[in-house]
Amino acid sequence: MTEPRLDVLAIGNAIVDVLADADDAFLEAEGLAKGSMRLVDAHEATRLYEHMGPAREASGGSAGNTAAGVAALGGRAGFIGQIADDQLGEVFSHDIRSIGVEFETPPQDFGTPTARCLILVTPDAQRTMSTFLGAAQHLPPEALDPVQIEQSAILYLEGYLWDPEAPRMAMQQAIEIARAAKRKVAFTLSDSFCIQRHRDGFLKLIQGGFIDILFANEVEISELTGESDFEAAIRAIAGQVRTLVVTRSEKGAVALRGGERAEVAAEPVEAVVDTTGAGDLFAAGFLFGEARGRSLEESLRIGAIAAAEVISHYGARPQADLKALVAERLG
Repeated sequence: MTEPRLDVLAIGNAIVDVLADADDAFLEAEGLAKGSMRLVDAHEATRLYEHMGPAREASGGSAGNTAAGVAALGGRAGFIGQIADDQLGEVFSHDIRSIGVEFETPPQDFGTPTARCLILVTPDAQRTMSTFLGAAQHLPPEALDPVQIEQSAILYLEGYLWDPEAPRMAMQQAIEIARAAKRKVAFTLSDSFCIQRHRDGFLKLIQGGFIDILFANEVEISELTGESDFEAAIRAIAGQVRTLVVTRSEKGAVALRGGERAEVAAEPVEAVVDTTGAGDLFAAGFLFGEARGRSLEESLRIGAIAAAEVISHYGARPQADLKALVAERLG
């Protein structure tokens, strides 16, 4: 097997985060519930975008955040996600490439614009989000570069993208390519609502031996297994994947691999400012450690360090030097 060119290649929703300040009066006028997240159509996304004040735009999406985290740690990361040939598509491409992530998915015209998450931040630090999934939900199998997948140590997939048929087919094809090349496949359950919609499909992947590394949090692992007891829930899945990683918020995280079990505490944080992206950056840290041959416990620690950094400020991308933080705390 040839040496991989990329540490992690992620596939997910290509979303542009558009952040703007707003006051309570603006939210009330727009009929928005403070702190909520809603899915909107293209018309509503365009209308709200036109009404928003000056905004800051950056590439986002769960798997995109993970790829960005891997790059910030000094890893070689790539991302596959569908954008449209429009202004926000150009924003997404430029931004994710500028932080060192390989992004080669060509823009396509599916009659729908690039996905965006319109985020209104009020003076009390509450974030109110309106998300339009747009072109991201049309990623076709033809967008995959088999050589890129074959040259990646770990293929990482987000459960959020399992819903539409075309991206699901693309991810299934990517799994086949990765496994034929003897590369690892990692999968995140993403959210309980994804499990509620696709439990059978997720279990088929897991029980069929297609997943090497499975990421979940406490709520998700319980939803997947139907077990309310944490230990019973992880026992139900641990024997079906090579590595199971479960995050537990302030209680840290646990990983199981064969007969090995590792646990780490959450890294100390002066103040939790915004938990957006915590799971994405934890996955980035763990995958980086895994790709670089770190022990199970060390990979968990890197994940915890990355997650702690991102929840200490607004936004889902690291602002501190993650490489320096890991070197300082782990050596």
